[in-house]
Amino acid sequence: MNYIDTIEDFALKLNCRIVYKNELNGILKIDNQPDGIHNLIIGIAPPILIMEQYLFSFREDNMDMFKKLLQKNRDTIHGAFVINEEGDKVLFRYTMQLENIDFNELEGALNSLGLLLSEFSRQIIDFSKL
Repeated sequence: MNYIDTIEDFALKLNCRIVYKNELNGILKIDNQPDGIHNLIIGIAPPILIMEQYLFSFREDNMDMFKKLLQKNRDTIHGAFVINEEGDKVLFRYTMQLENIDFNELEGALNSLGLLLSEFSRQIIDFSKL
């Protein structure tokens, strides 16, 4: 199955804009400005699909920020806040199984991210200033 074409079709049906596509590496980058999604990276690495949305950078560890992000993870239905390998950026990350992926599942994941960004935007902005 050609997963990248399937995911691209789903994203287009959801009115997302394809910013970048690399079929060889299984990477899509999409935007959906009305939902606050900008440069969302979708990595297709069978058997999983990985979505990562960069949120903000931080200069030094802040236990209060980390605590609030972890608490918000508990309320988040799909996906979670994570820190990159270098330990200086916060991302939203969601993984799904590709074998049974369907339109509704991808739509739910994107809606969850959009809702999270709208509900938590003030705190994300504040965290980005730390």
